[in-house]
Amino acid sequence: MADATTLVHSLASLASWLVPWEFEPLWGLACLAAAAVYLRGMRRHDASPGWLRPTAFLTGLVLVYAVSQTHYDYLSQYMFFPHRAQHLVLHHAAPFLIILAFPGPVLAAGMPARLPAARRAVRPLFDLLQHPCVAPLLFVGLIYFWLIPEVHFDAMLSRPLYQLMNWSMLLDGLLFWWLVLTPHGRLGPGRRILLLLVVVPPQILIGAYLTFSPTVLFDVYEVCGRAWPLSPLVDQQIGGLITWIPATMMSVIGTLIVLRQLRHGEADERRRATTGTTPGTSGHL
Repeated sequence: MADATTLVHSLASLASWLVPWEFEPLWGLACLAAAAVYLRGMRRHDASPGWLRPTAFLTGLVLVYAVSQTHYDYLSQYMFFPHRAQHLVLHHAAPFLIILAFPGPVLAAGMPARLPAARRAVRPLFDLLQHPCVAPLLFVGLIYFWLIPEVHFDAMLSRPLYQLMNWSMLLDGLLFWWLVLTPHGRLGPGRRILLLLVVVPPQILIGAYLTFSPTVLFDVYEVCGRAWPLSPLVDQQIGGLITWIPATMMSVIGTLIVLRQLRHGEADERRRATTGTTPGTSGHL
């Protein structure tokens, strides 16, 4: 009986962490809409995407929801290193998985008929943000901007600014990883690898600065109170390591994926040259 009671309490505690800390319908609606369009597109698209790509896409959406619409968002607002982990997910891991699924054709098949006109309207802005000089500058610049102590202080105390910060990280992450991971796009493999390497040193610098700084840079967590009784400097050092090491490794993994795509592309070209067949679908997971 005691074991059953303990289990019930554990499940109730887990369920309480899965509900939103501060409900923001836009996050939930965006995740639900993206999943619905993707699943609709899978039914309507001619070629099956297999199971790896849908798994990557839906896992990315689950990660976005988990760090934005569960009680994890509470930790992100009251501790620095969970906040950095939240941005690692929103800016790196979740967009990486979503784009790695190469969801373009499937999403296009699942979209309502009216959306292509709206897509044409935002095309000039999309092209600007995908420029090979603008994309890496924006990718790294947003990390630096939101970590300016005065800007960070205001963002953590203003709910609208906090939401703007998180949305900007997610959208920019999707744009950057779309540019560097999508094969046969506007950039060749060499330029995509170059962009992946260009963003590494600035991320190392900001991560190392946070890790080795002898002073606490973000006093907003002292004003609001910390979720855990952790030393402010240790909190900042862990956040710096999260900003430094996993983010850098994402570029390394991205480079390996581009090299793998290049190898598959060369194999497709050789196959076409010898057999006269059409290369397979672009992108390999």
